[in-house]
Amino acid sequence: MTESIQIFITGGTFDKEYNFVNGQLFFKDSHLPEMLERGRCSLDIDIKTLMMVDSLEMTEEDREIIIHNCHKTKSRHILITHGTDTMTLTASALAKENIEGKTIVLTGAMIPYAFGNSSDGFFNLGSALAFVQMLEPGVYIVMNGRNFPWNGVEKNTKTGYFEEKQINL
Repeated sequence: MTESIQIFITGGTFDKEYNFVNGQLFFKDSHLPEMLERGRCSLDIDIKTLMMVDSLEMTEEDREIIIHNCHKTKSRHILITHGTDTMTLTASALAKENIEGKTIVLTGAMIPYAFGNSSDGFFNLGSALAFVQMLEPGVYIVMNGRNFPWNGVEKNTKTGYFEEKQINL
């Protein structure tokens, strides 16, 4: 019997929609249920929307909500969908909390799922679901098919990929 995976939705590019009239991105509903169904996911999953915000607009109070829910959930496997711009800040806040016995994975997308085949969201979600079941307790970021410890990753804004953090000596 597999243990339930808790998914917390926080927004980010992952769940944005595109307004074809004015060209702006906006939030409506999460695409997660559709993505899980489309991917024929057979895992025991509990989805809870905590917020729908662009990560550049995420506040410390928002991060406290995420932390509180990670503490509160009974699940030992937690996946958080999050905007990529401040994903490392939230991962750091979670790590500082020392949430023992739980594997917490943050993932997102550079291109909204609503954009179809050009989105990396579907791939990142599948990778994150696999990694959250396999990694030891701790806080991780999963992007581009790779997992990174929370303090060993950075977003390369030139390439659009997450990479191992470069240590400047």
